[in-house]
Amino acid sequence: MPKKPHDTATLDFIHAMGSLIRRFRSAAASHELSMTESAVMRRLDVEGPATTADLARAESVKPQSMGATIAALEERGFVERRPHPTDRRQVNIALTSKGAAVRNSAKDAKRTWLAQAIAQLDEKDRETLYQAGKIIRRLAEK
Repeated sequence: MPKKPHDTATLDFIHAMGSLIRRFRSAAASHELSMTESAVMRRLDVEGPATTADLARAESVKPQSMGATIAALEERGFVERRPHPTDRRQVNIALTSKGAAVRNSAKDAKRTWLAQAIAQLDEKDRETLYQAGKIIRRLAEK
């Protein structure tokens, strides 16, 4: 099989990664969370309560955009506003138990889909995939 030019192989890789990510996300589509909503819920779950400004900085969006995201999550009962523990002028956003349950359910759906998809590969392809994962992690950390 002839080698593909570097640029073509790179584009093929980008498209393959994009397809995998979209398929991975669709496994939890029943929760209908946007990428930003998912990222905010993940951040709140992992790092704990934060101000809207802190979340906006962390996700590289404008505070107004984050405010709209928080409002949508709050309307669905996934997050709640709490008084800031040290600064009474500020309000923290926290994940509710309902939000945590939705996040865990979505996370489980994604993991289940991926585990089932990987299980359908032969042993050689699974090992290649795991090695590729290590390489992708190194690329992402650069």
